[in-house]
Amino acid sequence: MKKFLDEHFLLNTKTAQRLYHDYAAGMPIIDYHCHLPPAQIAANTQFENITQVWLNGDHYKWRAMRTNGVDESYITGDRPDREKFRKWAETVPYTLRNPLYHWTHLELRRYFGITELLNGETADRIFDDTREKLQSPEYRVRGLLGKMNVNIICTTDDPLDTLGNHQRLSEEGYEIPVYPAFRPDAAMELGNLEKFGEYVKILGQTVGRPIGSFDDYLSALKSRHDFFASRGCVVSDHGLEEIYAEDYTTDEVERIFGKALAGEALSVPEVRKFKSAMLVVFAQWDAEKGWVQQFHLGALRNNNSRMMRRLGPDTGWDSIGDFSHGRALSKFLDRLDKDNQLAKTIVYNLNPADNELMATMIGNFNDGSVTGKLQFGSAWWFLDQKDGMTKQINALSNMGLLSRFVGMLTDSRSFLSFPRHEYFRRLLCDLFGTEIESGELPDDIEWIGQVIQDICYNNANRYFGWNK
Repeated sequence: MKKFLDEHFLLNTKTAQRLYHDYAAGMPIIDYHCHLPPAQIAANTQFENITQVWLNGDHYKWRAMRTNGVDESYITGDRPDREKFRKWAETVPYTLRNPLYHWTHLELRRYFGITELLNGETADRIFDDTREKLQSPEYRVRGLLGKMNVNIICTTDDPLDTLGNHQRLSEEGYEIPVYPAFRPDAAMELGNLEKFGEYVKILGQTVGRPIGSFDDYLSALKSRHDFFASRGCVVSDHGLEEIYAEDYTTDEVERIFGKALAGEALSVPEVRKFKSAMLVVFAQWDAEKGWVQQFHLGALRNNNSRMMRRLGPDTGWDSIGDFSHGRALSKFLDRLDKDNQLAKTIVYNLNPADNELMATMIGNFNDGSVTGKLQFGSAWWFLDQKDGMTKQINALSNMGLLSRFVGMLTDSRSFLSFPRHEYFRRLLCDLFGTEIESGELPDDIEWIGQVIQDICYNNANRYFGWNK
């Protein structure tokens, strides 16, 4: 019987073990989509204890703790950090077969060298051990990134961001480049007109001119898009329930924008037309600059209105949605492609029922102009686990070219999340190794090892073009 988390964890054949240890394990990490705070990288933050670096902001853990009957005061409340950690430790044994169980113990091992299981009995000892390590210089934020062989980080940033922290890191010559990604979700969100009006006002202040019309608005946003490009940005990102691809006219969109600025109520069709227009404009700008555009689709957010009012967004009240993506996504991509304005594109899917839809959709617009121009993105959020990753890999393998896949990302706010890349790589090697030993793939270790290295690092490196 294999030991838990031994060196061959998730590697169920000798060939899988060879592929992982000889080809995948040593590859650097390009984390081309995450939510790490650039300010903490720039400041090289030193966390006081593991609760601060591990539990604060981690809604994956928060959901598990709530399910385990932990009071909110130990989750997002003001209880002492040690008590919060104890409650998480007491929850961990109940996360068996949830990816949190694997991630938790991988992270304790890879960052802190702790091999004992986390539970209520070991909580205080592990809290003290990690706290002592976190006080040392090598456990500051940049040291944590260095431990994981991180090569490049791409954060997620609103158009209003000054990108001052990115600039500071660039001027310092920090050895791990930290690039921004243009995330204009708030610029097209009309769900709260008061909030939207405030956003437009701040945008005007940021660019130094008032915004009174839709043309003014686009001009201001374009200047921010240009500014991001001047700071090394080559990526945009959109977090959407679904792609919007309604028909619209310029007059209609100008009228809708005027109503929104005036605080007048908008109909659902009006909101959808506005979002459709904005998505096309952003995509055109991305294509002009040769950027990569990313679309994270399918999350049904903020389901618990009571807790949303209390805690705000991104606190653990989201789920998989059941949106109909096919026709709108086809229409949106085709609208851009027919005018040669379709940028390199990564589409992430949150509902596994749509895996094959996404895997075949990208094939409609891969035109040979760029290797892997359209990508079916890595298993995302709730699918970021063994079963979800395997299904995404299999759908892409069956209906596209897995060998051209740009691979894994963390999509995380935590500096301790990089073992997720290891997790993905082990699963990938196990799939290939199993099929080699069953005779479904040839015993060509050198070539398949190269394909694995491409998926782990080389494909993303070429696709984004950061390491030139």
